[in-house]
Amino acid sequence: MATDRDLVQIIDAAMAEAARKSGAWLVCRPGCTSCCMGAFPITMLDAARLRSGLGELGRADPGRAAAVRRRAAEYVARLPVFPGDLATGILSEGEEAEDQFAALAEEAACPALDPETGTCDLYESRPITCRIFGPAVRAGGDVLGVCELCYEGASDEQIAACQVEANPAALEQELLGGDARQTIVAFALRDAGATGR
Repeated sequence: MATDRDLVQIIDAAMAEAARKSGAWLVCRPGCTSCCMGAFPITMLDAARLRSGLGELGRADPGRAAAVRRRAAEYVARLPVFPGDLATGILSEGEEAEDQFAALAEEAACPALDPETGTCDLYESRPITCRIFGPAVRAGGDVLGVCELCYEGASDEQIAACQVEANPAALEQELLGGDARQTIVAFALRDAGATGR
C-alpha cells in the first residue's frame, strides 16, 4: 500500500529532474522567499505532514518549533476574515468562500518561513504545492505554477523543454481516502503541540 512518503519521493524525483533540465534558468535558492508569501489551500495530508515535521523539529530544536507555532498563531490572529471554520481551520467551499480566500493578505509570510534565514523550518515536511512550485511542471497536460523569477529571458520553447510531468493527484486522492477538506499552513501548525499532534 502506498504511503505519504511514496508520494513525496515521486514528487521530489520529478522536481530533481526539472532542476536538472532547467539548469541556470531555475533561480530558486535559500533566501528567495517570494513563493513563501500568502495563504494557499493545503490538503489534510499536507497538514498531517506539517504537524509531524513540527513534532520532529520540537524534539530536535524546541525553540525553533515554538517560534513556528507562535508565527502560526500570529498569522491566524491577523486574518481579517477566514473563509471557513475558525475553530478547525477547515476551508469552506463555494463562490463566496473563494472570494473571501482571494482577499486574504498575499504579503503575509508563511509561518514555517524563518524570517532571519529566509529558509523553511519545515522544508522536509512542506506541502505538495511548495514542492512543485518554481520549475516548469505539467500535471495532466496543464502547466502548473512556474515561478516568475525563473526562466528570465527564456522562450516558450526553452521553458517547454524543461518541463516534467508531476501529477500526484491520483495517489494523493488515494491517500486522502476521499477527504476533500482543505486548510492553510497557519491553521495546520497553530494548534500543533510540541509532540506534533
